[in-house]
Amino acid sequence: MLSRTADHLFWMARYTERAENTARMLDANHQLSLLPQSDEFAKQGWRAMLSISELSGAYEAEHGGWTSRDVIEFMSRDRNNLSSIVSCLRAARENARAVRGSITTELWETINTTWLECQKLLADGILRRDPSEFFEWVKFRSHLFRGVQLGTMVRDEAFYFMRLGTFIERSDNTARILDVKFEMREQFGTPGGTQSLDYYHWTALLRSVSGFEVYRKVYRDVITPERVAGLLILFADWPRSLAASLDEVRDVLGRVRNARSAQTERMAQQLFDDVRRGRIGDILDAGLHAYLTEFLARINDLASGISRDFLVPLAPQEPEAVAA
Repeated sequence: MLSRTADHLFWMARYTERAENTARMLDANHQLSLLPQSDEFAKQGWRAMLSISELSGAYEAEHGGWTSRDVIEFMSRDRNNLSSIVSCLRAARENARAVRGSITTELWETINTTWLECQKLLADGILRRDPSEFFEWVKFRSHLFRGVQLGTMVRDEAFYFMRLGTFIERSDNTARILDVKFEMREQFGTPGGTQSLDYYHWTALLRSVSGFEVYRKVYRDVITPERVAGLLILFADWPRSLAASLDEVRDVLGRVRNARSAQTERMAQQLFDDVRRGRIGDILDAGLHAYLTEFLARINDLASGISRDFLVPLAPQEPEAVAA
């Protein structure tokens, strides 16, 4: 497959997954902001989300204060923000349009319709009326994208480069979502000082990654931060965990390998092995933030290796080079 075609397919899937995960982070913070808590704690939640997404500077350049409405607008519809939902969906569509001959008609129509409906929903004022409705819509359209992909695409290189983009992005974003919430807990403790509010915060985190019912099925017990971290990092049978995402990445790399990719395959295998061998107690004792910071650096190196071996090399000014 031509590297430019592989590049478009990889980023089409990655941008779609990024839009979904941005919606998940926004929805979790929005739901938490509705709970009884101090204004400062609520503001810190939005600051932390933008910080872990490396967007604090861009936000502060446009806005004078930290309000939920401003952050939601910036992360949802600001076209100057290349990581906003609308920017990601537009980029996914442009990449899909460039390779229409390599994807099915059904998949193209799904992506194109998503872009058109997104513009209509935002123009109709859905963010002012009910932000959570918009975030659920984004998640649904991303699920539909993957469903149509699985149901209509031949299992060839085009299919596998889409899978590769999806799971590189998912592992990155799952780590960021987890890091934001644990950093808030370490800095400010339980909001309001009550266990009931702590429960709602961890429940919101689990729901943001579609993990609440999975948690109940696996643990059948009270929600604790340690078990939440264990689920999101180590539980390989759940498709949104770091372990599961890396398992998919290493499998796909084995299917699309070329003469240059041996080192990148070894990087993926080593990262997967290190995650699977981890024990949540040891990870927390050493510091979850440090663990996730190292993980994000390594997944970024892995994405760079994939770009070097298979795709069009990333230019420093391109958004994906910043957020990969």
